[in-house]
Amino acid sequence: MKYIGKLAAASALFLMQASNTVWAETTMRFSIWLPPTHPLVEDVLVPFAEDIEKVTENRVKVEILPAPLGAPPAHYDLVKNGVIDLAQGNQAYTPGRFKTMVIGELPFLGDTAEATSVAYWRTWDAMLKDAGEYDDVHVLSVFTHGPGGAFFKNPDIDSIEQINGQKMRVGGGVAHEVATTLGAAPVEGPSSKAYELLSQGVADGILFPLESVKYFNLDGLLSKGLMVPGGLYNTSFFMIMGKNTWESLSEEDQAAIDKISGEALARKAGQMWDRIDGDAREAMAGTVEIQEISDADMASLREKLQPVIEKGIEEVSSTGIDGQAAYEMMKAEVAKVSAE
Repeated sequence: MKYIGKLAAASALFLMQASNTVWAETTMRFSIWLPPTHPLVEDVLVPFAEDIEKVTENRVKVEILPAPLGAPPAHYDLVKNGVIDLAQGNQAYTPGRFKTMVIGELPFLGDTAEATSVAYWRTWDAMLKDAGEYDDVHVLSVFTHGPGGAFFKNPDIDSIEQINGQKMRVGGGVAHEVATTLGAAPVEGPSSKAYELLSQGVADGILFPLESVKYFNLDGLLSKGLMVPGGLYNTSFFMIMGKNTWESLSEEDQAAIDKISGEALARKAGQMWDRIDGDAREAMAGTVEIQEISDADMASLREKLQPVIEKGIEEVSSTGIDGQAAYEMMKAEVAKVSAE
């Protein structure tokens, strides 16, 4: 009996050690499509990968691939299909797929990326996830960039009304709706193609946050920027993990990763966007004239873009979610974070 007891204890110890070995060998493949020098990569994505290793005490490793395994729009499906384990992406790059994203992209939501990002995550976690749009992956966080403005090559534009007839590069999503509603001709293309579109005359201007104008070296092509209180639009992003990858982790490691994901990751991303938006504004002084739109323009703009807001709410409602309630929650959470 003593022998059997010792054998059982040894077997239990072996199984425990084997289990620990499995966790120690978990390696996640992370494909990043943005340039490695982009602040989102340097200040958010790479530190997040490092934090995963820290909080799991190196039981989970993250391998950042030397080159992306696909174009930006492909990254959701790369995770869904198990080709990679981690990815960040932009929902607008796959039109019609993520209808609830408009809650984070609508005009006039907030003046900081931190406020809109945290509010967006809270609204997504409380309401939007029930639409089931991301059920085939594990969502780590959602967030937005800073308030988007309108930038033009023509230095004589001083009113948002003058966007009418301009060819404006947009990334899709609500930005496309905004451009169309204001009478502009939207030219879609990823941010990496913005310089090409502007320099070759395909676009007369662009809808972008301040940071992106500077990062993509557009300040040498653009002369005027019009900024709108609350933002002309925002862009929504996701951070996801493969469902099977997530379910293969121990409960301990899942809990550890949860602590650095969700609102914490959304806040960190938002703070990064706000910092670099401020840096970009300063860096462009004397090159691109940044102008806040007038009160008269703002009143007209609110009236013109109200249908965009209403259409967005209807789109969310088409998923079975109460779109109006989600919109009201988003605005309320932005106000809460802004008041912190």
